[in-house]
Amino acid sequence: MTSTDALFNPNTYDPAHFDAETRRLLRATIEWFESRGKVRLLADDAAAVWTGEFLDFVKKEKLFATFLTPAAYADGDPNRRWDAARNAALSEILGFYGLAYWYAEQVTILGLGPIWQSDNESAKRRAADDLAAGEVMAFGLSEQTHGADIYNTDLVLTPSEPGSADAEAGILFRANGAKYYIGNGNVASMVSVFSRRADIEGQDGYIWFAADSRHENYRLLDNVVHQQMYVSTFRLEDYPVRAEDILHTGPEAFSAALNTVNVGKFNLCHGGIGMVEHAFYEAITHAHNRVLYGKRVTEFPHVRTNFVDAYTRITAMKLFSDRAVDYFRDASLEDRRYLLFNPMTKSKVTSEGETVMTLLLDVLAAKGFEKNTYFAEVQRLINTLPRLEGTVHVNVGQILKFMPNYLFNAQDYPEVGTRLDAADDAFFWRQGPARGAGKVRFADWTPVYEKHSDLPNVARFYEQALALRTLLTTAAPDAEQQRDLDFMLTIGHLFSLVVYGQLILEQAAITGLDRDLLDRVFDFQIRDFNAHATALLGKPAATAAQQQWARDALRTPVADRAAFDRVWARVESYDGAYEMRP
Repeated sequence: MTSTDALFNPNTYDPAHFDAETRRLLRATIEWFESRGKVRLLADDAAAVWTGEFLDFVKKEKLFATFLTPAAYADGDPNRRWDAARNAALSEILGFYGLAYWYAEQVTILGLGPIWQSDNESAKRRAADDLAAGEVMAFGLSEQTHGADIYNTDLVLTPSEPGSADAEAGILFRANGAKYYIGNGNVASMVSVFSRRADIEGQDGYIWFAADSRHENYRLLDNVVHQQMYVSTFRLEDYPVRAEDILHTGPEAFSAALNTVNVGKFNLCHGGIGMVEHAFYEAITHAHNRVLYGKRVTEFPHVRTNFVDAYTRITAMKLFSDRAVDYFRDASLEDRRYLLFNPMTKSKVTSEGETVMTLLLDVLAAKGFEKNTYFAEVQRLINTLPRLEGTVHVNVGQILKFMPNYLFNAQDYPEVGTRLDAADDAFFWRQGPARGAGKVRFADWTPVYEKHSDLPNVARFYEQALALRTLLTTAAPDAEQQRDLDFMLTIGHLFSLVVYGQLILEQAAITGLDRDLLDRVFDFQIRDFNAHATALLGKPAATAAQQQWARDALRTPVADRAAFDRVWARVESYDGAYEMRP
């Protein structure tokens, strides 16, 4: 992102900050979609055509092999590495052209998680070879009965009897059971499957192993959605599991599941950003050139308000997500702040994508449902992102674990710089045991707010952020309220806004974001804080002190008509700026 052009535009995109091969592959990906054309792209979506031709392109260009192979398994290819910055760029591009294409990458990332984290060198070499051959992966965690509840699985491994034919053949277990909602499960060469041993209770019995969707004992049952994505359900019937297939056992398998999701769900924000950017181009170009009652549609004040709000929310989505990349790439066992910023990208950023689409749909109305628009595809699918890899409720519940230390218990850290360097992010695969979220410490969040407090709406939102700290010191949720998830989720949403604002301000300073635009971002931050404070006021469990706090925390954004008009001029400039080739 730059201070002058916040939105990705395929016609002008210049990823000059990346190395030559990354630039070539990103531009080649764009050109593959543009040469395919909008008509074909939308027809494939409407007909739920499997993304096989895209995967042919991935194979030809070794796209996933280059972007998703850790450097240690790159067989000397200097371009292969796991680099969260360029993976984010690719996710944004794929989302820009279609959720199904992003999804093929996303579930390959998830499927690779247990593999790259394992000590099984044979499996890792096989994965690297398969990626180089153009194969994709799958993540076999979810089940129809249990969802993604990793405490329960009905896929069972039965040990081979000593001296049996299976044992003599090196088969340690026979796997039986079904998985549900497994992307790429129709073609994946390696499906990372979560299971439990029949003879061991509890976490000690957990096992991750790699299965092959082409094996005769792997029964592909169905695609559980009517989309281009193949979201499979499959059944393993006496599937043979050998030592070379086993990735993790016992409590380590439990951690591998959570740590994989930490890596995988990070990409949802960038895919969602790409989706709403493309929809925004269509929306502004249509609305600005449509005349109703003798006026351009964009001359109506409420339409301009919606567009400015949508544009500033997209800007904030990008600011937060780009800055989160830096923290993710800088992570270590000593700096685990990514564990907060990661579910924020998942729950907050993707939810903002839904808000953006509602704002734009309220302008486009019937046009937003027409089959010849990418907009219609996005408005149909945007609500999937907050509900993949754990719902918003699950992620906000996770975010709450970090609130005490974030707000009250700061510690010093070295400054985290912008991480666009061509480095391999090896820490992703050695995150350690998935516990201790409540012990993660953070740098003081107040200085960045104070630095920008000359902006009226930043200053006003900062008052609300400080008020949240006051709530937790003077009228904190009691033990019963803390067990009331409905009540605590409202607190979590208030806290999320404070964290969101911090990284937005940090990235705005790095990019030199226009001051009018930044102040307008905090206009909606104030309004969103008001909405959650009002929700708290209406909670039956709220005490009188908490209700009074909610009233006192409300703020009115500072209005500046001239600044609004300057931001509107930026929005207006996107009229006709991009239209996909037919």
